[in-house]
Amino acid sequence: MGKATGFLEYRREVPGEIRPQERIDTWEEFTVPMAEEKLRTQGARCMDCGTPFCHAGRLLSGMASGCPLHNLIPEWNDLVYRGSWKEALKRLHKTSNFPEFTSRVCPAPCEGACTVGKSGQPVTIKSIERAIIDRGFAEGWIQPRVPAASTGKKVAIVGSGPAGLACADQLNKAGHAVTVYERADRIGGLLMYGIPNMKLDKQIVQRRVDLLAAEGIRFIPGVEIGKDLSADRLRAEFDAVVLCCGATQARELHIEGRELGGVHQAMEFLSQNTRSLLDSGHQDGRFLSAKDKHVVVIGGGDTGTDCVATAIRQGCRSVTQLEIMPQLPQSRRPDNPWPEWPKVQKIDYGQAEAAELFGQDPRRFETSSKSLLGNEQGQVTGVQTVRVEWKEIDGRRVPVETPGSEQVLPADLVLLALGFVGPELALSEQLGLDQDERSNVKAELGDFRTNVEGIFAAGDMRRGQSLVVWAMHEGRLAAREVDRYLMGRVNP
Repeated sequence: MGKATGFLEYRREVPGEIRPQERIDTWEEFTVPMAEEKLRTQGARCMDCGTPFCHAGRLLSGMASGCPLHNLIPEWNDLVYRGSWKEALKRLHKTSNFPEFTSRVCPAPCEGACTVGKSGQPVTIKSIERAIIDRGFAEGWIQPRVPAASTGKKVAIVGSGPAGLACADQLNKAGHAVTVYERADRIGGLLMYGIPNMKLDKQIVQRRVDLLAAEGIRFIPGVEIGKDLSADRLRAEFDAVVLCCGATQARELHIEGRELGGVHQAMEFLSQNTRSLLDSGHQDGRFLSAKDKHVVVIGGGDTGTDCVATAIRQGCRSVTQLEIMPQLPQSRRPDNPWPEWPKVQKIDYGQAEAAELFGQDPRRFETSSKSLLGNEQGQVTGVQTVRVEWKEIDGRRVPVETPGSEQVLPADLVLLALGFVGPELALSEQLGLDQDERSNVKAELGDFRTNVEGIFAAGDMRRGQSLVVWAMHEGRLAAREVDRYLMGRVNP
């Protein structure tokens, strides 16, 4: 695919970005689109590798290797190289419902498994994907396509995140009448309120929701199933129900001072900020503000990075991000071979912005929080930390505190970005659904049926906290099984 010798002739290039000092005053996306000629050159780097691992979509050592959606990456890389953009869009949409989401927020396991990357720099797959879908919308190639016939079957989907939307899209295409329920005031779930606007512009999300609605999907926001509408009534009104409620139960930090004012879960901070931005441009004041505050983010993942970037845009005085794990190496270690996901040190957008604004990377690795300190008014004033060293004890790697390394960081706002432990339990318990030891709804991969007749589960609610691309993959597969359940066969 691409130019036979392209990977030897051309170097990897990625889109430019607006400089951190310039972009932190806005909530807009900051990637600068690449010129068409450069994109075609990048497509030419896709080699005729025989076995393209980029779209394998499997787990290696517990990490994604290749695209879980099995995107036909070599094919649309070749089409972009040849200037056949409309055909590239058709190939992209063949496996992916929402490339505009994944091309913005996915960590690109496809690039980690790229054969060119085995001994060099991988093809810039993610950037090409974004260019294809953005051009498709800009050129007007993407228009509503209403199903030609109806099956007469009704399906309810609970949750409008990536799994729910993908499932709804597939079932609607199969001719079923699909209704999507969302407890938030806007459709999109994690895509709308869990990811900041500068990382995924909400107009991009709304554009796709509007398209799906024009194709016949009915969206009902502001309704929580099990509370505003009973689960029994839902089952009675629909032929099948698909639960795509996500893994929204946040992991807690059980240390002294957790009850202090100014200590919040990351999603509370992020969702309030986005809602206020969309409702009033932050004029209503209905959000947690980091302005003029010393902010400490506990947790080193993507959500922690989003908190760092959001706090900076709100005008924080300082920001520190605590990570209990060691700093990753600059290049692959021997025990992390290709095509595994490369466990290497990266500087994400939030860290780059903090480094430029405050002069240093905000992350402190191998650092654990011991307690939260407060004043007489019950407000947090600091975080007591300690350095840790990871050691092998009884066959397990555990963090061991380093004596004399205690330190107190000033903190007026502490954000807990420690991930999620599973789905919220109320709806599962009301429906009598079986759960695994991690509280995820039991439903076998490939079947997606729960122990209750007519109820299916997909996405993070079934598999646990994961990537947007995995959620979309599960939504698509679950739709196939729901279609089989309703019709006795799969609609081609």
